[in-house]
Amino acid sequence: MPPTLTIPDLADKRVLITGASTGIGAAVARAFGAQRASVAIHYHSSEDAARNVAAEVVAAGGKAVLVHGNVSDARVAGRIVADAAAALGGLDGLINNAGSMLGRVPTAEITDDHYDAVMNLNARSVLATIRMSVAHLRKSGSGFIINTTSVAARNGGGGGAVLYAAAKGFVSTLTRGLAKELIGSGIRVNGVAPGVIDTAFHERDSNADQMRGMIATIPLGKAGTSEDCVGAYLFLASPMLSGYIVGQIIEVNGGQLMP
Repeated sequence: MPPTLTIPDLADKRVLITGASTGIGAAVARAFGAQRASVAIHYHSSEDAARNVAAEVVAAGGKAVLVHGNVSDARVAGRIVADAAAALGGLDGLINNAGSMLGRVPTAEITDDHYDAVMNLNARSVLATIRMSVAHLRKSGSGFIINTTSVAARNGGGGGAVLYAAAKGFVSTLTRGLAKELIGSGIRVNGVAPGVIDTAFHERDSNADQMRGMIATIPLGKAGTSEDCVGAYLFLASPMLSGYIVGQIIEVNGGQLMP
């Protein structure tokens, strides 16, 4: 791995990362660990993977605690925030990363149950965790929220992913609106929009032909990795690097979308 860049003002930051047991969330957790931050690693079903990430965070020089629960349930999401804040002694940052397509379903075949599942996981959970985090982040004095949205929020998503794209559109709009609402409390809100990233997300929901079709639209000619996304999160978390950046969404997509 390349040498780690030290970002001094991230040391000792207390950060909750949802969906941190695998993929982008896990990579971001490890990166904050390398900055000697204290990380609450949220997981739902992947306990072993979450424990491995926690061990890696500690090995990198950070502190780690595990928080468990299904963020799709707003009440559970609130409890996750409370557990993280209690374990870390407060919160300086929230990274909303939990999300999934939950299968490719043509719009005409979307059931009410599928709608609820996709929107609760990808949209409602973000609002729920933010709502419960604001009081903690205000006390920080330099609190931050980073929401993981998607290139799908801008391009409408691929086949069978329109509902997921719409949920991520909600996240992007929420990010911009809350950036204006919360900056007066000293909380910076921004987002990261990954493109085609080679994680379990696409292993579950994209076949080989779909992956080839998506990669053909990327000027870099390849899918990204979780590690390719890490720098955007560290940058947006650091007041030293991005203190005058509010309400922005960094596109990490290899040139697939150039807004």
